[in-house]
Amino acid sequence: MPLVSLLVRPAWIFAALLLGAGIALPFPSAAESARLIPPPMLDETANPQAASEVAILAGGCFWGVQGVFQHVEGVLAAVSGYAGGAPNTAHYEMVGTNTTGHAEAVRVTFDPHLISYGRILQIYFSVAHDPTELNRQGPDVGTQYRSAIFPTNPEQTRIAEAYIAQLNQGHLFDAPIVTNVEPGRDFYPAEDYHQDFLTRNPRYPYIVINDLPKIENLKRRFPDLYRATPVLVAATQRD
Repeated sequence: MPLVSLLVRPAWIFAALLLGAGIALPFPSAAESARLIPPPMLDETANPQAASEVAILAGGCFWGVQGVFQHVEGVLAAVSGYAGGAPNTAHYEMVGTNTTGHAEAVRVTFDPHLISYGRILQIYFSVAHDPTELNRQGPDVGTQYRSAIFPTNPEQTRIAEAYIAQLNQGHLFDAPIVTNVEPGRDFYPAEDYHQDFLTRNPRYPYIVINDLPKIENLKRRFPDLYRATPVLVAATQRD
């Protein structure tokens, strides 16, 4: 286990101790906040010439978001990284200062003939994170943990904005969605020790409490899209 795993997310070690003592957590668990929402009314049609497409999504700690999409059928790769800031500050220690403009994000490469961008967003809003939490997810606080979509083309921007409006108008969450749509931003892969973190550290307290329930929610709510064996990051996919 890398050194960083012993230093970050201390609140979750505390949470694990609370659970062990039979004390309720002071914040909702991933299992409690997950819900199945309808797919977007506006979605894209797969380009017959396109073998792949990219979606960039931020929803709190990238360990769990990456882990969710690695278990989704049609996803070719899911890489943890940083979006929304400059290349010289795209480093974990600097992003953690909450001064860089970056968000912990995941670049999801998918086959548009197997899964649409709209379905990717449906999973993102249903099980990957809570889109009503402003600049935080659970105990992780700061703009680097914001809920944000980084469209890679104008059609994705239209779909994302229309979907957020659809969900807010349907009052499908207990509070308004605060997800930002931030087109035109670059993505920078995170350090190697952050890649495949959920798969490599399934007993780490933060993963057990916050992220493994997301995988179970994906399996339960999207059985047609769930795959048991995750697609893991390869060195060539981080270039």
